[in-house]
Amino acid sequence: MAQEIIHLAERVLQVPPSPTLAVNAKAKALKAAGEDILNFSVGEPDFDTPEHVREAGKKAIDDGHTRYTAVPGIPELREAVCMRFKEDHDWDYHPDQIQVCCGGKQGLYNIFQAMLNPGDEVLIPAPYWVSYPPIVQLAGGVPVEVPLDEAMNFDLNPNTLAAKVTSKTKAIFLNSPSNPAGSIFSATALEAVAKMALERGWLVVTDDIYETITYLDGKLPHILDVEPRLKTQTVVLNGVSKSFAMTGWRIGYCAGPAHLIKAMNKIQSQSTSNPCTPAQYAALAALIGPQDFPGIMKQAFLPRRDFFVQDLESIEGVSCVNPSGAFYVFPNFSAYYGKSFKGKVIKDSVAMADYFLDEAKVASVPGAAFGADAFVRFSFATSMEVIQEGMTRIKQALAALAG
Repeated sequence: MAQEIIHLAERVLQVPPSPTLAVNAKAKALKAAGEDILNFSVGEPDFDTPEHVREAGKKAIDDGHTRYTAVPGIPELREAVCMRFKEDHDWDYHPDQIQVCCGGKQGLYNIFQAMLNPGDEVLIPAPYWVSYPPIVQLAGGVPVEVPLDEAMNFDLNPNTLAAKVTSKTKAIFLNSPSNPAGSIFSATALEAVAKMALERGWLVVTDDIYETITYLDGKLPHILDVEPRLKTQTVVLNGVSKSFAMTGWRIGYCAGPAHLIKAMNKIQSQSTSNPCTPAQYAALAALIGPQDFPGIMKQAFLPRRDFFVQDLESIEGVSCVNPSGAFYVFPNFSAYYGKSFKGKVIKDSVAMADYFLDEAKVASVPGAAFGADAFVRFSFATSMEVIQEGMTRIKQALAALAG
């Protein structure tokens, strides 16, 4: 093999390949080959974007809104984001404190590119969304995992958090409801985080992308409600992807201190420039129009969640925290690690997800991708019929393991 002439950057080499992509690629290849694959790996609602939002996007094109906009987004959309925060949370923001970005992921990337220096540490409760550690690493930072306990419904333990703090800690991620577990941080846990953040001057990055998809009777706890003084050192990330089934439109937004948002705009100006112009007008229609769509989705998700959790819990050796939000279940299959099928040993979550795909024709995401190897993630943003058939196949596959 010829020697590679172009050497890759160290920051890229330290980012591991994603197990998620490997599973998805294999699932697509099997489906293309004619296999009957049930896909539970997709992290997006199984709903069409609301009609009035789609029409707004079409109208924007017809009205000639196809050119560059201001880097942080059109003024109308940033004003609508401020309005949404005020109506939904009674938080006051100015459009200069808002950045509209190409999906929530770019917003997170911009935050850490703008504020981290080499060696700065960022606390990341685990299980976490797969992109949090690489986003920190690509900014020269060091991701520090804070393990969450399944027995505590993946709530944040202040003592566990304190043990991970060093003089290099600069920021903390909060994701509630979370991907992958659908768990929610309690007000008590958030109070402890707020106290530490205020004392030590951390940036708090709260990823609220699933905030409208919760199954709580009361209000979702939020760190800015628990401790309003923290607003000057908090960035709130949100978007329309999950709330309005607009994953492909690629519109997220951040709200935070004006000087940090200004720095993030510098990063965005040198990477993507403005987000897609017609998509911004569609997002505007979503934010200022009827807000009943998330509730419609929740009505569909709730019976799917209940069936999925109850059926998983009925399997000997399997445990599953009942998700309080989002549209994922995150069952613990570690009791089956060490068992085998046709001589192949199931050693970890990657092997388990691979086994489900090969033998049950069920696509899932290994927990290793989320920093929690005992678990496997399934999305219930699919039909009840698919979930029922999937569970039948999963049970059969587990029953076939020996050892």
